[in-house]
Parts: sequence; C-alpha cells; structure tokens
Amino acid sequence: MSKPNTAGNVHGYEACIIFDGAMDEKKSVPLLEKYLDVIKSDGGNVAKVENWGRRKLAYEIDKKADGIYTIVNFECKSATSDEFARRIGLEERVLRYKIFRGDK
Repeated sequence: MSKPNTAGNVHGYEACIIFDGAMDEKKSVPLLEKYLDVIKSDGGNVAKVENWGRRKLAYEIDKKADGIYTIVNFECKSATSDEFARRIGLEERVLRYKIFRGDK
C-alpha cells in the first residue's frame, strides 16, 4: 500500500519527451531547458538528460513519421512535477511525453 503524498515530499522521476521531428535537433535543447527551469526554480534537481536524437516513430503522430527523443531524470516535489507536465503538454513542438515516478 502506498503512503499518502504530502506537499514536501521529494520524489525521483523519469520523463520521456518526443519533440517534433521537423524541428532542428539543436533547437530542442534550449526548448527543453526552458521547461527544466520550472524544476530548478522550485528547488528540484535535474540529474541526467539523455538526447537520443531523431528516431522513426512506431506510428505516425499528427502525420509526422519521426521525432526527437529525450530522456530526463529529475527529483522534485509532486506539485512541481505536475507543473512541469502541464507546461510541457502545452508546447506545440512536443508530440508526446510521459513522466514516470521512481521508487525514491
């Protein structure tokens, strides 16, 4: 049974973000940094960012056949993670994203 979450708990997260493959790969890095500032400004820690580069999608998303994959490991409060997800979800150049919560 999981413990109830309080506002002060810090958890580990992993986010998989797929940027639009039509954009330049170099432009995805500063775009991602803009959203990672949400985590950093609230006292969170970005542990690792892995840029996997451009890859073919398993199926088309919005008539696009490829995307730029990025994996981010970070620690923050659950409210901060929710705000990060809200903002990244509003970005037009993000095709898909998924945030997983770790065991910490």
